[in-house]
Amino acid sequence: MQKTEIGRADIMPMDEYGKIRADRRRALRPKKLLRRVHVGPHATFYFECYETMWHQVHEMLFIEGGGEEQIPDELEAYNPLIPNGRELVATVMFEIDDPDRRHAFLAKLGGVEETMTLEVDGAVVTAVAEADVDRTAADGKASSVQFVHFPLTDEQADRFKQAGSRVLVGIGHPQYQHMAALPEESRAELAGDLA
Repeated sequence: MQKTEIGRADIMPMDEYGKIRADRRRALRPKKLLRRVHVGPHATFYFECYETMWHQVHEMLFIEGGGEEQIPDELEAYNPLIPNGRELVATVMFEIDDPDRRHAFLAKLGGVEETMTLEVDGAVVTAVAEADVDRTAADGKASSVQFVHFPLTDEQADRFKQAGSRVLVGIGHPQYQHMAALPEESRAELAGDLA
């Protein structure tokens, strides 16, 4: 069964991590590619797992150099993004290089996190936004990064795990309505997250 939490004992000393950092990044790349789904021209869903979050925690510790005092904050931030066995979890990024275009686009996208869906053989699962921070500002501007959970029922999880099941990822916001089919290789990779 997939691990659902990174503990303090899972944290490598940073001098050791620094020695394996490039190799870990290379080894994780194929897995991350299978977990990435582009939805429309600007949104990318990055489906997370224990390995991607383990890497993220270590990267934050390595880059920021906060030592032992930083570990609890990183674990608190990233452990909720590890699937718990009956859900899929995604970091959704709206990626527009031009800052002015990005600002104008996000200003119209308030509440977008409430319109994200995962469809498994016709059964629609609505995303539940990570509740740590409100990702839509009072003025209606959405954050360029959203964190969402897709809680599946037992039946939906069983269907998701079946080879050949049809899985769609979508955003239904009035200003951004796009959907993408999850490739079979990606579906098989993500099925490993479901107990």
